[in-house]
Amino acid sequence: MKRPGSGIPARASIRALKWLRRASQIFFFALFMYFLLQTGFRGNFAAGSDAPVRLPYPVEAFLLANPFVSIMTVLSTHTVYRGLLWSLGLIALTLIVGRAFCGWICPFGALHHFFGWILPSRRGRGAARVEANKTHGRRQRIKYYIMVASLLGAVAGSAIGGMLDPICVAVRSIGLGVIPGTQYIMHRAFGAVENVPARAVQSAAGHAEDALAQAVWGSHQFYFHQTWLIVFLLVAVVFMNRFIPRFWCRVLCPLGALLGVFARFALFGMEKNHAKCTDCNLCLVHCQGADSPQGGVKWRQDECHMCLNCENACPEDVIKFRFLPNRKSAIREPDLQRRTLLATTAAGAAFIPATRIADSLDVNYHSKVIRPPGAVEERAFLERCIRCGECMKVCPNNALHPAMFEAGIEGLWTPILIPRIGYCEHSCVLCGQVCPTGAIQKITEKEKLGLGVAPVKIGTAFYDHGRCLPWAMQTPCIVCEEFCPTSPKAIWVEEVEAPVREKTPGPNGEPPAMKTVKLQRPHVDPSLCIGCGACEKVCPVQDQPAVYVTSVGESRSKTNVILLENTKYQSKS
Repeated sequence: MKRPGSGIPARASIRALKWLRRASQIFFFALFMYFLLQTGFRGNFAAGSDAPVRLPYPVEAFLLANPFVSIMTVLSTHTVYRGLLWSLGLIALTLIVGRAFCGWICPFGALHHFFGWILPSRRGRGAARVEANKTHGRRQRIKYYIMVASLLGAVAGSAIGGMLDPICVAVRSIGLGVIPGTQYIMHRAFGAVENVPARAVQSAAGHAEDALAQAVWGSHQFYFHQTWLIVFLLVAVVFMNRFIPRFWCRVLCPLGALLGVFARFALFGMEKNHAKCTDCNLCLVHCQGADSPQGGVKWRQDECHMCLNCENACPEDVIKFRFLPNRKSAIREPDLQRRTLLATTAAGAAFIPATRIADSLDVNYHSKVIRPPGAVEERAFLERCIRCGECMKVCPNNALHPAMFEAGIEGLWTPILIPRIGYCEHSCVLCGQVCPTGAIQKITEKEKLGLGVAPVKIGTAFYDHGRCLPWAMQTPCIVCEEFCPTSPKAIWVEEVEAPVREKTPGPNGEPPAMKTVKLQRPHVDPSLCIGCGACEKVCPVQDQPAVYVTSVGESRSKTNVILLENTKYQSKS
């Protein structure tokens, strides 16, 4: 292989590393997708089984190795979560070879690299491509301002910066939107094929759908509340690659900015012989990071993705990557404007307090903010939750969904349980097993069920007697009692006799006659109810159910209680 436009052969090591990088990107993206598809339970919670239900793979591995998540968590909680120590390995890698994670490992970066290649663009070649790949300081500073604002928000007590972390964005948007959407499309396609009047075709379609259900996404079609916005934002940033190659990585990525800060100390880097440069701009045509690889200007070490395309393309041996290079041709510090940085710092520090109502996290919560079992109290929860969506993806009953504004602006896209869509499986603790930051604790089945300790409560069920069939319409119904999973059951029934009208009117237009029917009217025992939502899920009354669950009475709070006993609001009389 020879360098483009020259008879000079590229260094064999660089050619090999270029192909190795492509293989690495494919491997890590495939590994990420495999873990994401495995973030789900395809078995069953059979009664009487004592074996704990656990996922066989560390599906949260990419999040645990994420230094941006680690630093946010340390700043917001002032503690180091043990699993996040894996991120030290990525920092060490950056200190040796720079931002190789962005060019070799990051699955979200690989996704943008791929779409930047396949999307038809007016900047795909020639002078327009060269201009697009030049360093644009004002544009590329944005990710550093996002990083600073996110870290200042963490200091103020919120991990809301996780909304823009690339691994969180990838898990959330692909896991909660792309995969369920693909499953829906495939289900409709297989349904159409099964209507073909050919038994062999119908059988093949049925077997293919069953195989996908067992190996890829499960038999139940999941739906996640309000994910249209999450998917729309993913499509928007991917489409921006049409105008700016690797738009996310260059402009918005806070993890890339953080690694750029560490990359200034990297042992491996670029060395340029400016005198040899003929201004062919082949290095700029192939540059992934917009880091000024061309001769005559200084190389931006903090922006380089270590793709090595520039050295492979250079026909004059201007560019060399090596350990301990000459630093005369490098700019090692991010190019930030002081005033903008100060304004960003102030905005990041003030945003979280501004979004909170005084003491709102310590007094009570919105009735619909039902957190997963094992969740820590609300203030600590917002300090730790990075909005990655792992807990929602793994929930076997599709019960957890990204919040919109139920928990305020600060709680955007944090997990809440929506019982009308799905209920919390009685013996399931998978959400805590995949949470990378401890926002949901890794409790055991015995702790959740209350074997030897008090059971974990996430809320309490209440009845709307005006809508309940046995209460309001004298119609027999005990579905909620039958599905109540606690032992003894939190829902109990009272046998009564109630008057009810006959369906037909009497003779001569007289009112219908009255008769007496025996009914079983349900009641909730708040001391036994755990708020799982099974009763609300199965209630046959459409639109608004007759039984509903709110967050009141949850175990994690000492103030969000039904009665005001043992609180500062208790009457002293």
